[in-house]
Amino acid sequence: MLEKLLNLGREIIPDFLFRLGQPIYHYKLALLAALIYRFPSGKIKVVMITGTKGKSTTAELVNSILEAADLRTALTSTIRTKIGETAYPNLLKMTTPGRFFLQKFLRRAVSEKCEWAVIEMTSQAVAQYRHKFIDLDALIFTGIHPEHIESHGSFDKYLEAKLELARTRPHIIVSNLDDIHGQKFLDFAHEKKIGFRLENWTGTTYKTNLIGDFNKRNILAATGFAQAIGIPEESIASGIANLKQVPGRMEFVPNNLGIEVVVDYAHTTGSLQAVYEALRPASPELQRGEQAQGKSSQPKAGPPRAEKLICVLGACGGGRDKWKRSEFGKIAEQYCDYIILTNEDPYDENPWRIVEEIESGISDKSKYEVEINRRKAINKALQLALQSRGRTSGAEIRPLVLITGKGTDPYIMGPGGTKQSWSDAQVVREELAKLTQTSF
Repeated sequence: MLEKLLNLGREIIPDFLFRLGQPIYHYKLALLAALIYRFPSGKIKVVMITGTKGKSTTAELVNSILEAADLRTALTSTIRTKIGETAYPNLLKMTTPGRFFLQKFLRRAVSEKCEWAVIEMTSQAVAQYRHKFIDLDALIFTGIHPEHIESHGSFDKYLEAKLELARTRPHIIVSNLDDIHGQKFLDFAHEKKIGFRLENWTGTTYKTNLIGDFNKRNILAATGFAQAIGIPEESIASGIANLKQVPGRMEFVPNNLGIEVVVDYAHTTGSLQAVYEALRPASPELQRGEQAQGKSSQPKAGPPRAEKLICVLGACGGGRDKWKRSEFGKIAEQYCDYIILTNEDPYDENPWRIVEEIESGISDKSKYEVEINRRKAINKALQLALQSRGRTSGAEIRPLVLITGKGTDPYIMGPGGTKQSWSDAQVVREELAKLTQTSF
């Protein structure tokens, strides 16, 4: 209802007046929500997690560690909402729900006697004052990369929206110091400031199924918070080990066809490259270029790398971060043996045009094809992987299909607000079942 009223306001109020009234509108709604639910955050400890990527995984790690320490938790993130033992998937197509949802969520958490609430907080939610009137005990900053530039107006404004959370001066701030902006967050810490770098992973003995350097950072963020609030080290280790997989985040879909299939939410240039690097080294050409600069693309210690990587790739529409589409193409060409370009969330844009902009970043036209229908694109990738199975030089080739962009997103968003129910992982399971019947 509120969204319909807001859209009506956009139509009848002059644009400059509408923009001028936005902060007042959002602030009053935040205050009203807090009043209705009687300021519940004062009766529960709250940790918020912000950053361009890694928020959902870090939130799940924090939740798992708290539970391992026998603390009752509530959680709301891109993936799901849980209060105590009750959990359900996030079908709202937004990471951070609205002000009334958040205040009601906190009130329910208090009623269920939860001790900690874990909230994934986006910059757009901050811009709309969804964080207002929530007492913040701790803040975790996972890092920042160019994203949502059109909606914020500039990268500086995007960063400022993140920093606004730190300006509330929570008791504890945990920040990624591998990010050049990480120290800025620590400057606002009220009591404890914890910085971490990837190099801090050396010497740790945590056992985890989560792969990639980005997940090491997520674990360091979660453990920094846990240590700051006095969680015993054995509970921290148990919490990390207990989290076997995060839905839609490097999610391996099991099958008996001799291939690997991974679904991941990667939707920024940084996260896309990080996921590719976690699964295989870059092309020989890229390796030579990086070695000339004193870098290395050789595989690091960890899980076996894909001998053949088949990538299903799209990009979001609706005018969102158009600049990154050609960059997606460039990055995919460096790491993928073959790419299938497809639809993701076109909104009111022509999906073919979106794909063309990704294509513009790929120089080798033999390395990709276009299949706009996302289900057919996934099926095609799985078939190619099956055809690539075999042995070479005595070693087994297990091709890997990587499907990026949506993760656990529950819909494909089309023109005029239309939406199609969707799950990359479920579609993979369905298409694998079809191929299993024809393969045996």
